[in-house]
Amino acid sequence: MKKILLAGATGYLGGFILAELTKRGYPTKVIVRNPEKLSLTAHPVEVINAELTKPSSLAGCCKDIDVVISTVGITHQKDGLTYMDVDYQANKNLLDEAVKSGVGKFMYVSVLEGEKLRHLKICEAKERFVDELKQSGLDYCVIRPNGFFSDMTEFYNMAQKERVYLFGKGTFKGNPIHGKDVADICIDAFTSNDKEICAGGPETLTHNQIAEMAFSVLGRKTRISYIPEWVRKTVLFFLRTVTSSKFYGPIEFFMTVLSMDLIAPEYGNHTLKAYFGELNRNKSQML
Repeated sequence: MKKILLAGATGYLGGFILAELTKRGYPTKVIVRNPEKLSLTAHPVEVINAELTKPSSLAGCCKDIDVVISTVGITHQKDGLTYMDVDYQANKNLLDEAVKSGVGKFMYVSVLEGEKLRHLKICEAKERFVDELKQSGLDYCVIRPNGFFSDMTEFYNMAQKERVYLFGKGTFKGNPIHGKDVADICIDAFTSNDKEICAGGPETLTHNQIAEMAFSVLGRKTRISYIPEWVRKTVLFFLRTVTSSKFYGPIEFFMTVLSMDLIAPEYGNHTLKAYFGELNRNKSQML
C-alpha cells in the first residue's frame, strides 16, 4: 500500500484527509508545526514536527514516500508571514524535498479559477507554486475546490444576527463542497491520471438561496441587504491603497469570489442545509 506524507493536517481540509487516510489504512506521515493541534485516530500516524518555511527542518521528510499531499496555505494572515512565504515558498520547500527523494506523486490543493485570479495576492502565490509543480518532473495532480462549506459559515453567522449582506442582487451562483468530499477526491486521485480536478458540491445555489437556507435552519425571517458593485470596488481600492497585503489579502479574495459565479463539476453527497443544521445543533448544545 502507498505511503503518504500529508502537509496541512491541522487545517480544515487536512483534518478530513487525515481521517480518511487512516480509515482506509494508508501508512501516513504528517508534517505539523504544532503537534498539539493534531487530531489523531487510533490508527498509528508518524508525526514530523517541522516548519515548511524552514527548509532545513524538512531534510529527509519524503524518504520512502509514494504520495505527498499538501493543503498548506494561509487562510488568515498570522505570524508576519505573507502568501508568498507560505502558499508559495513553504510548498516549494516541500516540493524540493519530494524531488530529492523521488516521490511518485505530489498532490496540491489550490482554488477554482486560480489561474484567472492571479491578480489576487493569495492566487498569485498559489498559482506560482502550481507553475513550479508542473515543471518539477514529478507526477502531480492539482485539486481545485470552489469553496468549502466552512466558508459558508459566514452566511449562517450573518443570519444569526438577523441580516445577510450580499453583493449585487444575490444571484451569483456556486456549489460549495464539504471537506470530507474533497478528502475522498484527493485520495481517489492517487491512482488517477488527471493532472487537475475541479470540484464542487452536489447542489448549485444562488447566494440568495444560501442565505434563505441559513434563515430557514435558524427559524428566522429572511432579511437580505444588497451591496452595490461600486461599494465593493471602492472598499477594495481603499484597502489596497492604505493597508498592506497582509491585511487586505483575505478580504480581497473573499470579496472577489463572492461577486462572481463559481461552479465546478459536482462531487459528493453532503448538503449545505445539513451543514447549517449541524452548526445549529452545535450552537444549541453550547447554550
